[in-house]
Amino acid sequence: MNTQVSLDLEVMLETQGLCKYWGGLKALDDVSLQFYDKQLHGIVGPNGAGKSTLLNMLCGHYQPTRGSILHKGEAIESIRPWAFARRGIGRSFQKTNIYSGATCLENCCVAVQRRMGGNFNFLRSRYTQKVLDEIATEALEKVGLRHRRDVIASQISYGEQRQLEIAMVLATAPEVLLLDEPMAGMGHEESQLIIELLKKLRREYCIVLVEHDMDAVFELSDQLTVMVDGQHLTTGTVDQVREDTRVKEAYLGQGDEVF
Repeated sequence: MNTQVSLDLEVMLETQGLCKYWGGLKALDDVSLQFYDKQLHGIVGPNGAGKSTLLNMLCGHYQPTRGSILHKGEAIESIRPWAFARRGIGRSFQKTNIYSGATCLENCCVAVQRRMGGNFNFLRSRYTQKVLDEIATEALEKVGLRHRRDVIASQISYGEQRQLEIAMVLATAPEVLLLDEPMAGMGHEESQLIIELLKKLRREYCIVLVEHDMDAVFELSDQLTVMVDGQHLTTGTVDQVREDTRVKEAYLGQGDEVF
């Protein structure tokens, strides 16, 4: 099931017949999807459906066995992972990926350096500390952590650490955000903060979200894709996907009330 999307929206990322095989295991098999600017596209499915494999391919961490990845119409599946980041494709991970001994500001400065290709000696960088601080502070502002800029990352809450990780991605000046379970391990209140943050960010970015919190996915997704056994089962609006009998049978089973 594919739905009509406004012609005003640009296709930022696209996969065409994307496959990833590990020997005889088909982790991803013939997946064709389009991800649009200023939309949040949720990816759901049971464990082993291929969701994280898909994100790993969209950021260049894995190269496809077969098929294509296009960024703004240009094939990029053969470029190096760092080149994906330079093109504006940012990725967060299931587990927090921060420098726990550094301040929130320093974490974001490192992210800026990583994107720009400078070294990690800020004083010798071609970017001045002032410029780094400005970019990093703006990223912290976007996620609501400006007031924590000088606090050591290990001293902020787990929920704030997940916000910091998103800030680090934003500091790389992305066009596309690939988010892998940003609400994993959170309580209700912390999850709500991330949900409200993503509602804001989807007005500015193309967001691809893998998340097990189904209520959050339903609330956030403009488009929703269901994957099963490495294959694309269906894509549509949340309402369309919830009414799809194949989803109820293959993903949750007949009569499951989650959908």
